[in-house]
Formats: sequence, C-alpha cells, structure tokens
Amino acid sequence: MSNFELKHKATNKISEKIAYKITQCLKFLLNIFYGSKYAKRAVILETIAAVPGMVAGMFNHLKALRRMKDDQGWIQELLSEAENERMHLMIFLDIAKPRWIERLLVLLGQAVFIVVYSFIYLLSSKIAHRVVGYFEEEACKSYTEYLAKIDEGTVENEAAPQIAIDYYQLPSDAMLRDVILKIRNDEAKHRDRNHSFADAYETHDLPAHQR
Repeated sequence: MSNFELKHKATNKISEKIAYKITQCLKFLLNIFYGSKYAKRAVILETIAAVPGMVAGMFNHLKALRRMKDDQGWIQELLSEAENERMHLMIFLDIAKPRWIERLLVLLGQAVFIVVYSFIYLLSSKIAHRVVGYFEEEACKSYTEYLAKIDEGTVENEAAPQIAIDYYQLPSDAMLRDVILKIRNDEAKHRDRNHSFADAYETHDLPAHQR
C-alpha cells in the first residue's frame, strides 16, 4: 500500500463546486448517524457507494443501445465498480453485524440515493461522476482514520471475516487491518477513475455512444 495517496480535486469550476457541496451534505448526514463508529459508518458509506456504478452503467448501456455505438469499456468498468462496492458492503455487514433497525436504514438509504443519483446523472453525467470522485475522497479519508484507530488500539484489530479473505485472497490469518487496506485501495481507484470520467466530459474525450 506504499503507493496509496490521499488526494483532493480542487473545486475550480461551478460543476465541481456543486459536486463537492453534494458530497459534503452526504458526509454531514453520515456523521449524524454514526460519527466515529467506523464499522457501522462503513455500512452506510458502502450502501451509498454501491449505487452510482450500477446507475451509471445502466444509463450508459441504454444510451449505447439507443445510439447503436460502442461504449469503449465504460459500461463494464462501471458495473465492476458497483460489484466491488457491493462486496465492501457484504464485508462490513459481517463485521458490524447491524441490528434490524440499522438494516432498515441501509435499505432506505439505498432507495433514496438511487433516485437522487439517477436524477443527477440524467441532469449532468459530468457532475454525477465528480460527485462519486469527491465521495471516494471522503471514503479514503474515513478508512485512513479507521486504520489510525486500529493502530492506536482504539478499535480492535479482529480477525478478518471469511468473506473478505475469500474475496481478496488473503491468508487465513488475515486481520481487519489487512481488509481495510484493501478496501481503501479500491476506493482510491474509484476516486481517480470517476474524476477521470468527469474530466472526459470536459475535454470531450468520450466513448462513441456519449458524443
């Protein structure tokens, strides 16, 4: 993980300022519910994070069909992102073991964010991808804080759940810290990729079905 780096895309344009404000609102709501309860906070975070890839993949799929043009790999990449975030959620459900009321909150969060993100994507795909880029920046910060709490002993470095060991092909004696490092690395990749998707709309370096 020596190549991991906390990054922030400067908000120099109106679209970036809008996207960042949306992200800060999401962060505020997340902090209201769980604050420093990192495992349960991660459940909500990953619930939200699992939505954009699927929504964007669906809209790009329909657009490619409608325009009868190749997507140049965007659809598969977006769907793979959604699958990766879904696995993060499954891992943290095993770690946090939320109560039924917290599971209900997860379902409500998914339902609301699907509608909200679909509206944003239809209104402006560029802003939608920028929102995800900024959201993943916050995810990287959150997991970095999580790791710091494990290192200082505030959070127990428990054994990694089997689902995480299988998914990341970790050794059988892997610990929670090993899992968080893997997940943070995933989030960093999604951060950089979604910022690059948003940049593509600005430079018009888009796949054929988007032009």
